[in-house]
Amino acid sequence: MRVRTGTGTATVLLVVSALFVPGCGTEASKDTGTAETGSTSKPAAGAGASADSGASTAEFSTVFNTEQKIQAALPDPASMKGWKPKTGRANVVEQPTPLAQCGADWECAAVANGSAKFEEVGETVIFRLHAFTDHPTAQDACRKEAAQTAKYTKASVAPLDGAESHAYYRNAGGLDGINVSLCLGTVVGRVTIEGGGSNLDPETAHSMARTLIDRVRTAAAAS
Repeated sequence: MRVRTGTGTATVLLVVSALFVPGCGTEASKDTGTAETGSTSKPAAGAGASADSGASTAEFSTVFNTEQKIQAALPDPASMKGWKPKTGRANVVEQPTPLAQCGADWECAAVANGSAKFEEVGETVIFRLHAFTDHPTAQDACRKEAAQTAKYTKASVAPLDGAESHAYYRNAGGLDGINVSLCLGTVVGRVTIEGGGSNLDPETAHSMARTLIDRVRTAAAAS
């Protein structure tokens, strides 16, 4: 899995538990097409399988600008029962680019980012977070991200209470995937479910997105 690096950054492993195995897989950087895949109903997996809490869109001001805060905001093995933890990363950007200089690059002004990857038979789920200095900057990043992904086929994932979201199908690195992007307070999150054996179930995508929202909200409240 790739985590954005470069001059002026420091990368650390997420130490969530002894079961959270660090690694350096490669995230496909270019799309190879767009594929919409039919889905069949199956039980939602992970701790996020519970119904939405009904909370309004989060407006918290917590800035996730340390490795520990990013770690706390990403799902851990305890919140992903039934899924095998594979890799995790947190990256703090010591010299983020000013928003005015970012143009269409919505990741440019992020002060930190992180990812966590889990697997079960036939499926992989990847959680990603990009953290910003404040809510307006995160909102700008969300608008840019939505504009960039508008070209993909829309996925029928139910709205998520507590976050602005949109879902879409894409094919990257030869793997079909369903993605849910989330705008939540000062962070932009994305949940990707992919794999050759996956049926890309929108209900599972919704469940995984709910898990990420709950983790971010809890981490924000604890800061």
